[in-house]
Amino acid sequence: RDQPQQTMAMARSGFGAAGGGSRFGAKGGRGRAGQKKVGLSEEEMEEVKEAFQLFDTEQKGSIDVKELKAAFRALGFQVKKAEIRQMMTDIDKLDAAVVLYDEFVEMVTPKMQSRDTREEIIKVFKLFDDDQTNTISFKNLQRVARELGENLTDEELQEMVDEADRDGDGVINEEEFYRVMKKRGDNPLDDLSSDEDEY
Repeated sequence: RDQPQQTMAMARSGFGAAGGGSRFGAKGGRGRAGQKKVGLSEEEMEEVKEAFQLFDTEQKGSIDVKELKAAFRALGFQVKKAEIRQMMTDIDKLDAAVVLYDEFVEMVTPKMQSRDTREEIIKVFKLFDDDQTNTISFKNLQRVARELGENLTDEELQEMVDEADRDGDGVINEEEFYRVMKKRGDNPLDDLSSDEDEY
């Protein structure tokens, strides 16, 4: 099978076994765990720029605060007025009438990163769910552990299922898997970036 290397690396981080842990939530002992992903990719920056320019009709480098909700919607995010007020407070612009481009980028970055993380986690879920049942079973975990060369006992694998299985049906559904991966405390994409220092 031709699985993308990134997705395999993320599946490995899902096991958390690199650092001796045996559960989803255990952090691996490799380099960059705990560091947060900063910034957006070039494609994401282009997407943000296009959404901003859509509402910066006079090309002043700013958009009216009243248009923020629509600008977020153009990027695929449904935000409430209270959420926008909080974002404005976070950038010390609560009473401002306009938002500059850099400020808009600052406001939208966490949402973009959250969206990407979910997409990547769902890719990993599909890697585990090779029998396409929309769940991850003990047998699915066993197969992936073997393919990744992770030396986990049946008890450890069962513990992973039990930890994630909130509805008690004996398997892990997509939402349960997403919740466990998010709970790890660090962005699962961090392990996928290059090992070069970013100084």
